[in-house]
Amino acid sequence: MTIKRVGIVGSGIMGSGIAEVAAKAGFDVVLRSRQQHTADAMIAALEKSLAKQVDKGKLEAADRDATLARVSATSSLGDLADCDLVIESIVEDLATKKELFVELNHIVKDEAILATNTSTLPVIELAMETHRPSQVCGVHFFNPAPMMSLVEIVRPLTASDETIEQVREFATACGKTPVEVKDRAGFIVNALLFPYLNNAVRMLENGTASRDDIDAAMKGGCNFPMGPLALLDLVGLDTSLAILDALYEEFRDPNYAPQPLLRRMVSAGQLGRKSGKGFYDYG
Repeated sequence: MTIKRVGIVGSGIMGSGIAEVAAKAGFDVVLRSRQQHTADAMIAALEKSLAKQVDKGKLEAADRDATLARVSATSSLGDLADCDLVIESIVEDLATKKELFVELNHIVKDEAILATNTSTLPVIELAMETHRPSQVCGVHFFNPAPMMSLVEIVRPLTASDETIEQVREFATACGKTPVEVKDRAGFIVNALLFPYLNNAVRMLENGTASRDDIDAAMKGGCNFPMGPLALLDLVGLDTSLAILDALYEEFRDPNYAPQPLLRRMVSAGQLGRKSGKGFYDYG
């Protein structure tokens, strides 16, 4: 099977970003959201993103029009039936993802690949909800998907070599750099990144240094483009907490145990940029 038509489930920033990447690479894309108005909003966001690229001279108007022509939006999972690859990018909750994979398994054609954009959850548990575990894997894009070059291809125990090779070819065709990783919580990037972010919260909570000085130190001392607390706000504190909980559940490493301040901020609805307030204010 050659991947030509890609389905994307999820109306968030990641879903629309992956749709943009795939459509610009020449794939036909079906965007699915639970409600038609949010699906239409994703198309509007895509139009806005592409228009900015045209205005900046990074994209030709003809290429913008061709990209938009490849994308359709729907509120029906049934419209994904003929897709060759379906990428799930919904809420980072295992039970919710399992329910979706059960539905996709019955709807999407048998030869298709089902993939998850999860950043840390066990792919094998999604694969075993289907009758095609050899055709299930992780395809983890990073935020923002149009800008970030990396894609982690996550191989559960059940995935076939053919499946992994096909998604590798898809990621490469999208202009990304694919890396393959075993199905272990956090994969490569988050398993290394989140102890660092968690310890930054610990340092702030213990009063070792201020928010601004912690971020300035890591930008100036390590040449990072963003400090750890600003990065947590970008990722989302709720998402970060879920990732740390999943990492700690699997490895029981104290570095993965979420700091109390992080958990309290999530309880208070201070989720970072998405809520307008996190370690920084975005009002």
